[in-house]
Amino acid sequence: MGTQASAHIVWDWNGTLFHDNDAIIGATNAAFAELGLAPITLEEYRSLYCVPVPKFYERLLGRLPTDAEWELMDAVFHRHYAERRARCGLAVGAAELLAGWRSAGHSQSLLSMYVHDELLPLVRGFGIEAHFIRVEGRTGPSGGSKAEHMVRHLRELTGVADPARTVVIGDAADDAVAAAHVGARAVLYTGGSHSRASLETAGVPVVDTLAEAVAQARRIVA
Repeated sequence: MGTQASAHIVWDWNGTLFHDNDAIIGATNAAFAELGLAPITLEEYRSLYCVPVPKFYERLLGRLPTDAEWELMDAVFHRHYAERRARCGLAVGAAELLAGWRSAGHSQSLLSMYVHDELLPLVRGFGIEAHFIRVEGRTGPSGGSKAEHMVRHLRELTGVADPARTVVIGDAADDAVAAAHVGARAVLYTGGSHSRASLETAGVPVVDTLAEAVAQARRIVA
């Protein structure tokens, strides 16, 4: 797609297209056990989770973790997550929605804070890579906001993605922050890591299915 499409979606991966809640909470509690922390439920996780991620641990510990503690917690979590993600699949209707948006003549890309070298084989394994004009994961340190990554992501899509006609679809309030940072719009999905109550503080549409998210994106760019 060398010419500007009528609309563009930037998709999030974890908790949005990839339904990995079980792996997330399982890895979180496995990491907590190694670190001497009490386990939490998925509901507790969804109400407490936030970005940057060290703030999440502050809510649990009552203080910010030290740099050494954060590095350990992050490494332990990702080790346990990698063991569990193989049992997870795409969100309901995700593949069909991606195909439908593409066949309608629109463009879409994927921007994730999951490590790039592990993201690519996951996306390819589900047979959906061809729907995206760019698939991009994190290459630097983990735990931060998506906003600066979004700047670079859209810069690479020059001539394809007009920020004013771009909608970010994700499961975290940080996705809305990243969208606003580049002049795009956002729709937030309740099926991932954040509760509806926390998402509604972002001041953007909040929906319960990806089909509703795509319908909202159509309305936004109409």
